[in-house]
Amino acid sequence: MLRAARVVCRNLVNKRSVQETKFPLHNLHFRRHHHHFLPSFRCRRPLPRTSPLCYSTLSRLPPQRSRLLPVSYGYQTQRHFWVARLASRLLKLRYLVLGSAVGGGYTAKKTYDQWKEMFPDLSEYKWIVPDFVWELDEHIDFDKFSKSLPDAEELAKLLPDFEKLGESFSLLKGWFSSGSGGETVFKATDSQGFDSAEKQYKKGLLGELILLQQQIQQHEEDARRASGNVNTGNSQQKRKASDKEKVDQLQEELLRTQLKYQRILERLEKENKELRKFVLQKDDKGIHQRKLKKSLIDLYSEVLDILSDYDANYNTQDHLPRVIVVGDQSAGKTSVLEMIAQARIFPRGSGEMMTRSPVKVTLSEGPHHVAMFKDSSREFDLTKEEDLAALRDEIEIRMRKSVKNGQTVSPETISLSVKGPGIQRMVLVDLPGVISTVTSGMAPDTKETIFSISKAYMQNPNAIILCIQDGSVDAERSIVTDLVSQMDPQGRRTIFVLTKVDLAEKNVASPNRIQQIIEGKLFPMKALGYFAVVTGKGNNNESIESIKDYEEEFFQGSSLLKNGMLKAHQVTTKNLSLAVSDCFWKMVRESVEQQADAFKATRFNLETEWKNNYPRLRELDRNELFEKAKNEILDEVISLSQVTPKHWEEILQKTLWERVSTHVIENIYLPAAQTMNSGTFNTTVDIKLKQWTDKQLPHKAVEVAWDTLQQEFSRFMTERKGKEHDDIFDKLKASVKEESIKRHKWNEQAEDSLRVIQHNALEDRSISDKQQWDAAIYFMEETLQSRLRDTESVIRDMVGPDWKERWLNWTSRSLEQSTRNETKKELEKMLNVNEDHPAYIANDEVTTVRKNLETRGVEVDPVLIKDTWHQVYRRHFLKSALGHCNLCRRGFYYYQRHFVDSELECNDVVLFWRIQRMLGITANTLRQQLTNSEVRRLEKNVKEVLEDFAEDSEKKVNLLTGKRVQLAEDLKKVREIQEKLEAFIEALHQEK
Repeated sequence: MLRAARVVCRNLVNKRSVQETKFPLHNLHFRRHHHHFLPSFRCRRPLPRTSPLCYSTLSRLPPQRSRLLPVSYGYQTQRHFWVARLASRLLKLRYLVLGSAVGGGYTAKKTYDQWKEMFPDLSEYKWIVPDFVWELDEHIDFDKFSKSLPDAEELAKLLPDFEKLGESFSLLKGWFSSGSGGETVFKATDSQGFDSAEKQYKKGLLGELILLQQQIQQHEEDARRASGNVNTGNSQQKRKASDKEKVDQLQEELLRTQLKYQRILERLEKENKELRKFVLQKDDKGIHQRKLKKSLIDLYSEVLDILSDYDANYNTQDHLPRVIVVGDQSAGKTSVLEMIAQARIFPRGSGEMMTRSPVKVTLSEGPHHVAMFKDSSREFDLTKEEDLAALRDEIEIRMRKSVKNGQTVSPETISLSVKGPGIQRMVLVDLPGVISTVTSGMAPDTKETIFSISKAYMQNPNAIILCIQDGSVDAERSIVTDLVSQMDPQGRRTIFVLTKVDLAEKNVASPNRIQQIIEGKLFPMKALGYFAVVTGKGNNNESIESIKDYEEEFFQGSSLLKNGMLKAHQVTTKNLSLAVSDCFWKMVRESVEQQADAFKATRFNLETEWKNNYPRLRELDRNELFEKAKNEILDEVISLSQVTPKHWEEILQKTLWERVSTHVIENIYLPAAQTMNSGTFNTTVDIKLKQWTDKQLPHKAVEVAWDTLQQEFSRFMTERKGKEHDDIFDKLKASVKEESIKRHKWNEQAEDSLRVIQHNALEDRSISDKQQWDAAIYFMEETLQSRLRDTESVIRDMVGPDWKERWLNWTSRSLEQSTRNETKKELEKMLNVNEDHPAYIANDEVTTVRKNLETRGVEVDPVLIKDTWHQVYRRHFLKSALGHCNLCRRGFYYYQRHFVDSELECNDVVLFWRIQRMLGITANTLRQQLTNSEVRRLEKNVKEVLEDFAEDSEKKVNLLTGKRVQLAEDLKKVREIQEKLEAFIEALHQEK
């Protein structure tokens, strides 16, 4: 009998081995579509192929069929009961197998889903793999390939020896035996099966992780069961102490298992980080020669940067998600953000306000841990302490620059991006800490300004609020929780973070208070999730790694975890970072398309408004208008070099004579004309001219040249060009002209060379021909007549209107004018008596005039008499000089003979010829300097001014204004926002 049973069992085992050889081939095709990580076992009643297979070790036994069960010759002594016993055991086996299959399948499915989410996202690096690899499915028939594999018998040689599984039949003997021994054997068999499964799982790190997860679940069930037994009632008071110890032991074991699980996760993340870094840095065989596409978070950050500068004039508000970090001052906001960014990047201070303006930090993944500002190309290496210090200093400088007009905080946003391996992708905005009292040194409205800035960011319905609460202070002192509860009363987008939990555990008398905070029962606000973190020991020089180690060490020994007040997923900044990132991207996917549609409608409205108001003009924004104005200004500067030399010299000579004519007449010609003979006249003129040339004339000439250059430049800049003239550039051109002239400096060496030229020109007295003589006389007459007209005008103002004007205009003289008129008449009588009277009136003559006026009842002051004499004598002298000039028209012949045997002397004509010649030579010299150097230097200054203006956006805003410019700017920004949003949405869909 026993021999026959062994033969039957061997046949069954051999047949089972043949059936098992077909399983790997089926599983090969199955895994290509579903990617199961765990081994599958064939059960007596197999589940559908798409469901997870069971893990029970009983699946290793050969399936028993009903037609084979009667062959059990080894149990003849119990033939009256073996049928019922066998049926009961088979029913129990069926439920156990099915229960194991369902439980194990659920665990495997959950583990697979979790690890699928934790697996690194390599969709951005598809370009590393050549495109033809992704198209293999189209060119290769994998079904034919699987059929071409070796048959089951050949594959069976590669598999383990399934005959060893026959040893399991020895266990059936004990299982079919009576009593409770069967259950004991079954449990032993099941435990041995799980032990073998553990050995198989532990072949890889993933298997360790799955085992740890199963152990954590088992420990949690045991802990709950034990804690339930502690609270069952008064009947178990005697075992209360032992059960409590068991609960504590289970919780400690659970905590150790969770920490081990966390360490394995960190190992995997580290390996993942190194892998991603290697993938990003790889540049093999020209694969990486094409430019990397911008990451998803970088595209999103660009949209936010543009929106921060966009003025919502058309009711299109910015409702794109951001993570808004708010909290009371010194609550640890910045420290939490640094832990998420994995670098100490923000300025630090002891108790004082450090965050003075919002800081937008875009976190993304990259091969190197670097930081960069939006408006700068410099990269800060966050692995180097000197770069970290420079980054902190730069952030502090930018914050202080943004604070203007005596304010303490500023709403101006500082944009910063941080990249590094393993950093969670998101956009965070660190806001100034909320304060309750304004201290000395702060602006009076600092508190209200911080509240308004915080509300402006939090009122965005899609903003995720990261509410930071200091755990080391009393909860009743919190200000930010009330503010957050006002902005998000339902807590649908708020994540609460309790910082400094290590200090809270030491200082708080009742640990249950911390539990109430984490469970959301202490504050009136609601939140999506609650987290507890530790951000170091308070030392500013701590590194991120040391803070992480301290945080892990603290929670490992914390009674808050041991007593179940905190859950493992609620602690550490790593878990917080993962939760915030998931929430952020969930909010982005839900709201971004709605925002894109809103900006599409805004774009249509703006384009319609432009067509209605400016149908014939191109849509030029401020930068494009500046470039157009820049080209026009440069063309106008070039036009200066095209001015003719004749035009330059005429303007220079005329302007220079207008500046020096008064000095020549008053200080040179009039004093010399008072001399008695020609020799004294010429001597006086030579002395006066040399003094003038040495001290004043060269400098005055350079001033005239510089003013002339400015006038011509201004004429070209302000000249209207008919219908093509665009007055929108007038303000810009005026500012460029003013700044260019301010920067321009004339060559100082020009005065020295000009002094020599002018001195040589004035020393020449030889008039070569009659034409020059006539030109000198004409120049003299024109000058004297101009002076005479000016003098007549002054006298008319002194004495008032004459009788004709009084009758025609019904005007009258004032008392002073009447007095001056009487004085003038008396002085004219004196000049008529002595036409050769000198220029100065003597004191006795003044007394005589005053007494003559007093006899007629006119009281006159001596000062008034001298003042009137000066103008009366000037008119007398100028008329005499003009008369003498007419006589000298025929004097060129006598001049050639040096006025020998002639009563006519025309030395004054020679003086005006010398001055006229000096003016011509000076004008020619200045014109050469203008055209050869000064115009070019001015053009260079204009280019520098335009370049400086191009970099100063604020100045461009002030100089290019108007509805047309603003409308074009809005239209440009809305188009850019819409295009970037569409590109982001497309990339977002590809990532899904």
